[in-house]
Amino acid sequence: MTTTIELGAVEGFILDDPVAGVLDNTTYTLGGVSFVDIADSMVSASVARGKNRDLDRYASGKFNVLLNNEDRRFDPNYSAGPLFGNIIPRREIRISKDGVRVFTGIIEDWNFDYAPAGSSRAEIVAVDEFTNLARTFTTPGTATPQKSGERVAAILDSSSVDWPADRRDIDTGVSALGADTIGDGDALDYLQKVTASEQGALFISKSGDLQFRSRLDFTPTSTSVTEFADDGTGVPYSRVNVNFGTELLLNTVSIEALPGTATSQNDRSRISYGIISENISTLLDSTEQAQGLADWLVEKYADPEFRFSGIELSLDKLTSGQRASVLALELGSVIKITFTPNGIGDPVVSFGQVIRLDHEIGRTTHDMVIGVAAIEKTFLVLDDALFGTMDTTNVLAP
Repeated sequence: MTTTIELGAVEGFILDDPVAGVLDNTTYTLGGVSFVDIADSMVSASVARGKNRDLDRYASGKFNVLLNNEDRRFDPNYSAGPLFGNIIPRREIRISKDGVRVFTGIIEDWNFDYAPAGSSRAEIVAVDEFTNLARTFTTPGTATPQKSGERVAAILDSSSVDWPADRRDIDTGVSALGADTIGDGDALDYLQKVTASEQGALFISKSGDLQFRSRLDFTPTSTSVTEFADDGTGVPYSRVNVNFGTELLLNTVSIEALPGTATSQNDRSRISYGIISENISTLLDSTEQAQGLADWLVEKYADPEFRFSGIELSLDKLTSGQRASVLALELGSVIKITFTPNGIGDPVVSFGQVIRLDHEIGRTTHDMVIGVAAIEKTFLVLDDALFGTMDTTNVLAP
């Protein structure tokens, strides 16, 4: 296994700039930002991307790396160091495993500790571009009625956000949003409200692109599903995590749409488990849409279910082919888990959508936790070996 940690270390040449525009300098070059691999100094690293529950919003991804700094290579005050002038916040950083990107983000902090004996360490704390969106304000104005994905694109195109067109992948979306007065608030919060209206997904990919997915985006096929199993038929794992409680239990849901509020409740569930409610603010253009969303959420979460919430595995114990299939996973990928509790009884088989990808990386080890949200129903895929059979889980329409 090969780990690569690339630090954006050279700024681009800027014409007429008194510092970055000086000819023949070696720091600011015409080639723009270059990257330096610093993985040989890594002591340990961790990556956390995604969310803990299906009902949560996707959070900003985080990357921490602890570095050996005995030679003061990462000391911002050591002018003889090879990276002098580049040990500063807001540089881009990315980590890959076996040539596959795991995280792309921006350095927030450099932390240092120095010991008299010379065993000094440097720590990089990095986040993905969600953090920048949270610090960027929307341009006040009035949005016209449009699909959810079109609203996301409009916010990203606004002068105050100005998100690069080549660093986004936006679905059109299903939900119709109404005309809305956009205030001077943070861009991420507004985009999350659009996402709540769609009941889709908004996140920064491991390559650093902004992804917006509609609630109908994923259509799994037998060739797109990565299989994990404890019986030798799939990628092996060390532990499976299961939830059976109130983590995903709702029996009263109110959806705030632009024209008004719609509410749905399951009386049987309320009697059995008590009232567990959720209020969701949206930009939907009709109470009919809001009612449909409220009904769907109550139907989906009215009862506790035996749900797989994640699996744990060690990449260093897998074959190269198995590692490649695991590293190819992204938030939203579909996986199949086969699990026989303690080897007793029939195997339990479940399909899940990846909602969390966590990594703990050492010099010779690489452990992962893959968080999943159970998929109760999938859409019919004609002629597919897994999803081409009409039954209670493969349906023609939502």
